[in-house]
Amino acid sequence: MTPPERPRPDALTAVSLALLAVVAVLLLLPLLGGPLPSPYLVALLLVARLGVQFLRARRDPTLRRPASWALDLILIGLLFYAASNQPPG
Repeated sequence: MTPPERPRPDALTAVSLALLAVVAVLLLLPLLGGPLPSPYLVALLLVARLGVQFLRARRDPTLRRPASWALDLILIGLLFYAASNQPPG
């Protein structure tokens, strides 16, 4: 008897997860002795993920989570604030 197959995630879900994984790796690099990632790069990846979340919500109304989007926007704003206050160099 074979177990039933689980449905595979759609392409937008996979892209969202991949973007989140890239952000996670970039944020873990300094803890592992690697270089600090650019806050602009991290913010750009989060903006791209937010765009993917909006596209997913247009396809499936159950994915509309304004509180989650607001939290992402606050985090993106804090990253841009931190990046703009970095000393040059």
